[in-house]
Amino acid sequence: MIFEGAHTKLEGVTITTRQQAGDQRGSFSRLFCADQLGALGWQGAVVQTNLSRNMEAGTLRGLHLQFAPHAEMKFVQVIEGRVLDVAVDLRAGSKTYGQHIAVELSAENQQGLLIPKGCAHGFQLLSEKATLIYHHSAAYQPDAEGGVRFDDPELNIAWPLPARNLSARDLSLPSLARFGGGVRI
Repeated sequence: MIFEGAHTKLEGVTITTRQQAGDQRGSFSRLFCADQLGALGWQGAVVQTNLSRNMEAGTLRGLHLQFAPHAEMKFVQVIEGRVLDVAVDLRAGSKTYGQHIAVELSAENQQGLLIPKGCAHGFQLLSEKATLIYHHSAAYQPDAEGGVRFDDPELNIAWPLPARNLSARDLSLPSLARFGGGVRI
């Protein structure tokens, strides 16, 4: 087994743990395995893979998603540093709409987060720098992007550090109340 998975309170959001093999030469781990991740909920092909390099503890990105017909699954892993990774359920009709999960992802713990369509994603750096790899089930479409405010009191996300280096886009995202009744996927 290359990946182990633990389901969370949000349907389809799964915390994965990569298995690593090593010897005196170093180590080896698989970043994506369609068969095993499919068993944990991944649907379709990897259409796009992104690398996100970030500097300065407290840097915060999110909370982002894409609307249908460009809705996407994401599989997020950290290959350098540490982040608090957050998924928020924004699916219309979901029993956990507006709820979130937060998990520390790091190069050391080998964990990743599998995020289904209709859930927003964001993260905050816990280390001075962090590098993340995202696998996406759909290509990025600027006209389909959306999300909600990271600091919305209704979401009540306990970010561990003061938020830094926020983009203008992230600061202009709506509150959950203004977001609407949820996304259809």
